[in-house]
Amino acid sequence: MAPGPPPPSWSSIPKKSELAIICSVRIVDFFQQAALQAFMFYQLASFTPDASESEISFQVGVLQGVFTAAQIFTSVAWGRVADNPAWGRKKVILVSLTGQGISCVGVAFSRSFAAAVVWRTLGGAVNATVGGARTALSEKTEKRYHSRTFLLLPLAWNIANIFGPPIGGLMSDPVQYHPKWFGENSTFGGRNGVAWMKAFPYAPPSLFCASMLFADAALVLFGLEETLVSCQGRRDRGFEMGASIQQLFSKYVLRSSGYTRLDQHEAMAETPLQDDAELQTSTPLAQIVKQELPRPQTPPKPASIGPVPFKRALTRNVFLVLTTVAALDFQLGGFTALWTMFLSTDRRDPKNDPKPQLPFKFSGGIGFQPSVVGLAMSVLGVVGIVCQLTLYPRMNARFGLLRSTTYSLFFFPIAYTMAPYLSLLASSSNNQFLLWTGIILIALIIISARTFAVPGIVLLTNNASPGPEVLGTIHGLGAAGQ
Repeated sequence: MAPGPPPPSWSSIPKKSELAIICSVRIVDFFQQAALQAFMFYQLASFTPDASESEISFQVGVLQGVFTAAQIFTSVAWGRVADNPAWGRKKVILVSLTGQGISCVGVAFSRSFAAAVVWRTLGGAVNATVGGARTALSEKTEKRYHSRTFLLLPLAWNIANIFGPPIGGLMSDPVQYHPKWFGENSTFGGRNGVAWMKAFPYAPPSLFCASMLFADAALVLFGLEETLVSCQGRRDRGFEMGASIQQLFSKYVLRSSGYTRLDQHEAMAETPLQDDAELQTSTPLAQIVKQELPRPQTPPKPASIGPVPFKRALTRNVFLVLTTVAALDFQLGGFTALWTMFLSTDRRDPKNDPKPQLPFKFSGGIGFQPSVVGLAMSVLGVVGIVCQLTLYPRMNARFGLLRSTTYSLFFFPIAYTMAPYLSLLASSSNNQFLLWTGIILIALIIISARTFAVPGIVLLTNNASPGPEVLGTIHGLGAAGQ
């Protein structure tokens, strides 16, 4: 039996620039969520300084919950809109990025818990990047490349978790933590310090996230071509403008820097070639009749596909896969929220806090500051990229997609059982090496399992779709499971 064709390599994948743009959509979405987690606890505490840690932890959960709840209620509708030829994938992604940017600006200048809840609810309601990016990624390349291209989704999560939490933590309350730059008699603060940073100490990281979302929306507008089949062939002025900008950049910027495109006749000029007339098989130049090349025909526009009934998307395979998606995303989202609060909560005070009752009752947390919380969260991203580039290709090639996904699910409970015991290590010992060793070990288990689970679940969701005309709806249902 002849061996099958080798799996496609990264270099053979077409349309890399547009795939990078789709990946950037998920990066900025994950980034704003990861950055917010680094300082959310402290921003809510600044609204009500007299509130207890349990009250602040409850508010953190509410703020996370309203974002997810709004996303659940609107993601299916956004999926239907993305399948509509009047909208398509690109417009939905643009609305989502712009709406989330506005939400970040609102959170930045919130003065109360209620205002923050309203703005986070808006951010969740317009967050269609999950289904939109997954659908566009599926349609941008052929199915044989999906085993590679769908790895971009966990890669985006890992990149965001490397940079999002540290930046969110470092930019929080700059007047207090960076007084030489922004405080009184400082470089940028002048005599009295930066007034708006003193009034809104946690606005800088949210504004930075908003600027990234707006910038990525512009990148999508000018650099991403619509992927919905029924929309292809239509004129896209944004994409045309982006192509013109790229041509001008190549013509003036690169050429002025000494870089020019190597044409075919320039490449052949340096190679000594024998004249055609001297070759025995050559046709004399005088006998060549110049023929007019046929004009390229404009490809026919695809037939318009009307809305597909919603019940067509609800097959048995879709239901089973989406149930798995909901269970996976529920526990991953819950761990991320609890992990952030656990790192931010003060350590147990033996004099005032109750004694832990093992193995189910614990007291206190790790007690990290925002910048250290961001560093601890970034460990997840670093470990994730290492696992994705080294461990995942070998294990996936050995066990296959389905088995690798199934096996990875057994590792999550191990990390969840180990995590609370870090509070005992933090309160009973000042050995930072042991504490950080435990944090990295738990991060290694969680991210290793996630690296295998997420691409497999997304591919199963994509393959369960009854057809391309309901692909956006299917991924919208998958996003609702989050």
